[in-house]
Amino acid sequence: MNKTLPAVAAIGLLGLAACSTPGPTPIIAERAAPEPAAMPAVAPVPPAPPVVPAPVADGRAKVVVGGSRMALQEHAAPMAYAPVRPAPPPAPYLVPQPEARDKFPDKESNKSVLVAEQPVSTFSVDVDTASYAFVRRMLADGRIPPLQAVRVEEMVNYFPYQYSTPAKASVPFAVTTEVMPSPWQQGNQLVHIALKGYDIKTAERPRANVVLLVDVSGSMGPRDRLPLLQQGFRLFAEQLRDDDMVSIVTYANGTAVALEPTSGKDKQKIIDVINNLHAAGGTAGGDGLQRAYAQAERNFDPKAVNRVILATDGDFNIGITDPKQLEKFIVDKRKSGIYLSVFGVGLGNLNDALIQRLTQSGNGNAAYIDTLLEARKALSQELGSTMFPIANDVKVQVEFNPAQVAAYRLVGYETRMLARQDFKDDKVDAGDMGAGHTVTAIYEITPAANAGKLVDPLRYEQKAQPKAAAPAKGDELCFVKVRYKLPGQSASKQIEHPVRAAAARKSLDAAPDDQRFAVAVAAFGQRLRGEQQVADYSYADIARLAEGARGADPDGYRAEFVKMVRMAESLGQAGQVSQR
Repeated sequence: MNKTLPAVAAIGLLGLAACSTPGPTPIIAERAAPEPAAMPAVAPVPPAPPVVPAPVADGRAKVVVGGSRMALQEHAAPMAYAPVRPAPPPAPYLVPQPEARDKFPDKESNKSVLVAEQPVSTFSVDVDTASYAFVRRMLADGRIPPLQAVRVEEMVNYFPYQYSTPAKASVPFAVTTEVMPSPWQQGNQLVHIALKGYDIKTAERPRANVVLLVDVSGSMGPRDRLPLLQQGFRLFAEQLRDDDMVSIVTYANGTAVALEPTSGKDKQKIIDVINNLHAAGGTAGGDGLQRAYAQAERNFDPKAVNRVILATDGDFNIGITDPKQLEKFIVDKRKSGIYLSVFGVGLGNLNDALIQRLTQSGNGNAAYIDTLLEARKALSQELGSTMFPIANDVKVQVEFNPAQVAAYRLVGYETRMLARQDFKDDKVDAGDMGAGHTVTAIYEITPAANAGKLVDPLRYEQKAQPKAAAPAKGDELCFVKVRYKLPGQSASKQIEHPVRAAAARKSLDAAPDDQRFAVAVAAFGQRLRGEQQVADYSYADIARLAEGARGADPDGYRAEFVKMVRMAESLGQAGQVSQR
């Protein structure tokens, strides 16, 4: 009988046993092999006991097999023990995260448009900043934000820029443009359009008649919700002039007037009411809006700025809850001359989609309050731009010259697009601009010389004789028109601005800091949205561009942005803390 096979089998058994978890040395008891019997019910099989590594002298171990007994026979040579491999560390336990119920507008990114087919682009301005602050909150928590939460124009417009300013309030903003090479697509150019609003000095601003509509439902209890808003509203109260009026309406299961109209002179009374707000109950937001607007109408001052400021973390689940009904209600109230601002707070229940619909319907603006510094920015530092409008229904229309431009793509503004005929229709609502506001829009354009790279010419197209462009217009890339209404007026006014090809910068580095920084922010927003146009432009590239364009940064906003870009890069490399 060949004794080699049993020996090999024994070695195989030892190898299998060695894979089990190390433990104390087992005591092996001899027992007779059982006779074959009927197959019993299957019981759980305990793990095989660990085997102590065999002592070895010359690197070999002799296997002795006899009947049902197996043992290792050692050589008499001096012995050494094989090293024991440590057990691998246990896998980290990830605490399950609650499913997020945040809601955002779901709009596809703008696509490239052929100038030959559609030479005109029209959109409403957007001065909201909610998207940027929400993205910052998500990245600080170690998570990449949902694609729908990223609105590129709101990220770009979050920052203050030192654009050219208008000389007088009768022309409420100045228009400036820059043309530069695209950093993410060789051969393309970027047309940067900037609006800078006239800034109203504190002594010159009109009186304010403000109703604070505060969500005090049970979900507002955490520190990043009602307590954070209370801190912000205290800063707001300190900015009031003596002739300003403030009311406070709260809503939970029902609504209540917490503070009747009170002069800004009585700041301590206002602050005391703010301090005494507590969170409990449901969310009758629709009823709260009705009562807040009724309060604003009852104390309406035609010489003041009349505004409702809504602060909430989520849905309206009591009273008027249908978004269309709420939107219709806001539209009707807009005609009364009452503006609307919405401040969102918290994570997990934020209905950003509803907030966007309400503010766009109600001559309003939206912000997201994630920190006390953001509350200070929105309710103290930028109180003028948040509270006091200098122009209503501001629309931008850009006509591209087909002799110079083959295609264009507007970066962002997906929720603000308008039809071409809406531009001159004064009944069509658009965004408002506050004192000192800046608005930035960036178009990526493909020069006419590169048209063949985009599409093939049509087989059956009848080629018409091209019309000769007027000498004064032939070198224009595009023509920018801005339409707006002064507050309290129903007829629009218009500003026009040509963009000339000869003014294009030869390199991106030659463009001013403000414009280059805005391009970096636009690139970051597009990358967070997963847009293919910037697929080859890395987070590291974006960080370098932003770092080189920081310029004067007294409040550290731009330095913070660079850190956000690097955080997103790190999360892409190491993975997120948790998925919601």
